[in-house]
Amino acid sequence: MEEHNSYSDVTPEIVRLAELSKEAGVIDTELYTKYDVKRGLRDLNGKGVLAGLTNISDVRATKMVDGKSVPCDGHLFYRGYEVNDLVEGFHKDHRFGFEEVTYLLLFNKLPTREELAEFEKLLIYYRSLPTSFVRDIIMKAPSKDMMNTLARSILTLYSYDDRADDVSLPNVLRQCLQLISLCPMLSIYGYQAYSHYHDGNSLFIHQPMTEGSMAENILHILRPDSSYTPLEARILDICMILHMEHGGGNNSSFTTHVVTSSLTDTYSVMAAAIGSLKGPRHGGANIKVMQMFEDMKKEVKDWADEEEVSRYLERLLSKDAFDHAGLIYGVGHAVYSKSDPRAVILKTFVEKLSEEKGLHKEFELYNLVEKLAPSVISGERQMYKGVSVNVDFYSGFVYNMLGLPTELYTPIFAIARMVGWSAHRMEELANNGKIIRPAYKTICTDKDYISLRDRK
Repeated sequence: MEEHNSYSDVTPEIVRLAELSKEAGVIDTELYTKYDVKRGLRDLNGKGVLAGLTNISDVRATKMVDGKSVPCDGHLFYRGYEVNDLVEGFHKDHRFGFEEVTYLLLFNKLPTREELAEFEKLLIYYRSLPTSFVRDIIMKAPSKDMMNTLARSILTLYSYDDRADDVSLPNVLRQCLQLISLCPMLSIYGYQAYSHYHDGNSLFIHQPMTEGSMAENILHILRPDSSYTPLEARILDICMILHMEHGGGNNSSFTTHVVTSSLTDTYSVMAAAIGSLKGPRHGGANIKVMQMFEDMKKEVKDWADEEEVSRYLERLLSKDAFDHAGLIYGVGHAVYSKSDPRAVILKTFVEKLSEEKGLHKEFELYNLVEKLAPSVISGERQMYKGVSVNVDFYSGFVYNMLGLPTELYTPIFAIARMVGWSAHRMEELANNGKIIRPAYKTICTDKDYISLRDRK
């Protein structure tokens, strides 16, 4: 074998072996229909295969009319409460909601004023990383991918926990609350280290706030001057609440259930969930939305011209624009068809922030694409259900207006979803269920052994 120059080199021999692996792995798509196997564990209408029960959240995209299930505007419920009502409740009182909704998801009840105050103190108490952790772990070998940094840091925290493998509910709850509080520091310090050592930027490592909300703390430790407006903090708070949880069937939450069912430790479970969320088909989609719009703003001369914008969207679908993937990013969802309630809620606040930032023209372009994309897609593709914009469509725009580096878009999602993952881990352990092991039907044929000297 030829000696290669880099650990990351893909040699001709690897390419050849990869082709063999591909040939061995490809399965005739007609066999999925023959054996009634739901690819992606979903049918053509987006309905998921029932794999478990959960009392944490509910995603609704259909309603019964005359005995038939028909599409309706999407609804998202946390522990039986509609998310829209939760957001409206604390927004009307001019309060932050992250801590309150975290309490609800973990304990199945809305906290009293006293319970919320004590819970907020507990989360603030857990904002402290182990001594020298930033220097010894985060500052060394910084990764270009902050999700990798976050997963690695969480796995390393295992070594600092004397009860790391204890899966009793009190201990797991303690671990989950610590990770919920520590994720912002792990992510943002990781970004600051990479930005400094790789890009040569100044290094800022702010101590976490000893008071204030999760959203305020994130902006405090991220920005060099630690300053932010009330609107910025409140919109970030809402973004995180909308990303906290989305039913047990989404890829990362299902991963949480699967890995938890093996009775492994909390750190391994959360690292596995982060690995799932990292993928561009899951948590990384809002980055693609932002990149797509940056390309669109260059290619489309008149952002208000419906015909010109429609032509660009058609070029996206025909793989003639942007990344040539044939996708309009941020449009469509595995469950929702008429509307994604998270996108509907977020949009009302996005417009306010765009006005504060002087980016209303950009907001109008997003609004126009939201209007045109469904009809463009239905005109080009065979549709089994309706399409609408999803939460990723607007969240990337929000993060851009907040000045968040793109490297932190998906970690912010993970910071929020850590709450949902924690609730699902606690639920799986509380029910003491079996290890999750679905079946795969084999289509390989029996073969007679061939001795090495006779192989060709």
